[in-house]
Amino acid sequence: MSPPDLLEALRQALVDQGYARSPAEETRALLGPATLTDWAGFADSWNDLGLDGFMADGGRYRKRRFAAFAATPESVVRKPHQPHYQSRDYNALNGGVQRWFDPVTDAIADHPVTRAVISQGLAIFHPITPQPPASWHVELHQFRIEARAGEAGLPTPEGAHRDGVDWVIVILVDRVNVLSGVTDIYAPGGKSLGSFTLTVPADMVLLDDLRVLHGVTAIRPEDPDRAALRDVLVVTFRQEI
Repeated sequence: MSPPDLLEALRQALVDQGYARSPAEETRALLGPATLTDWAGFADSWNDLGLDGFMADGGRYRKRRFAAFAATPESVVRKPHQPHYQSRDYNALNGGVQRWFDPVTDAIADHPVTRAVISQGLAIFHPITPQPPASWHVELHQFRIEARAGEAGLPTPEGAHRDGVDWVIVILVDRVNVLSGVTDIYAPGGKSLGSFTLTVPADMVLLDDLRVLHGVTAIRPEDPDRAALRDVLVVTFRQEI
């Protein structure tokens, strides 16, 4: 499919079922070949993430960086570095506090992949939002989940949840020596709406956070003598307050 057709198919899936999957080859087509020239450099930045020091379960399996943007269909502007906040209504494990993470580097904030993901996210979400805002508050999260023999890594330690935003994009950046890591989508009442695994770099899922919950099962190493790594980019969109 052409990029315009891919955009329309993703919009329709979100309207119909509250989530949309995009396999790697379609995501790459959507982002465009010129954008992906330095995918290797983009992915390599996940090797420079700081430890998430706000894990209420004491876990040391998650690393991350964070950035926020003001985005409109015409422009995307990075905001001054700020904390990430979720109420305990949305994150019973780690919510209720301002969490300051290492900032996303300027190189990654301005990287063609980052800018294309935000731009295409706007192209998908803005037209299907009943009353779209003049400006979206966009948050960018680089996550690495690690697991070792006898120590699982938890991509969503809070369990099935909503993020407390309007829309969510999750893109797999890399997956090394990983077993499991299954993405589950649920209706608010708990009914399963879908279950699948992001396995290939650029596999993507989009979520209507107002309508569905999502969670990812624990990962563990396929080869117990090596660490397992699951790297994802998560981009959330919510209407400015």
